[in-house]
Amino acid sequence: MSVDKDTVRRVASLARIAVEEQDLEPLAGELNGILDWVEQLNEVNVDGVEPMTSVTPMALKQRADGVTDGDRRNDILANAPDHREGFFAVPKVVE
Repeated sequence: MSVDKDTVRRVASLARIAVEEQDLEPLAGELNGILDWVEQLNEVNVDGVEPMTSVTPMALKQRADGVTDGDRRNDILANAPDHREGFFAVPKVVE
């Protein structure tokens, strides 16, 4: 996979990040370097390697999986700047 100047421009636009025209080419090179490094990770043989959460073996604490009634809607909505009909009200963000 390779990133070109137009792709960087589009990603910057989607992320709402201002990137100057002269910075697009160097940024594309940096992103291609990152993608090359990720591709190198695909070459590592991980057959038979167990997934782990820590480098030392340990058992994670678990809480009881109990159902609670919740019933805290009014308390939660009290923190909202705007709410209607029991839901958070947010301004329209999609054009």
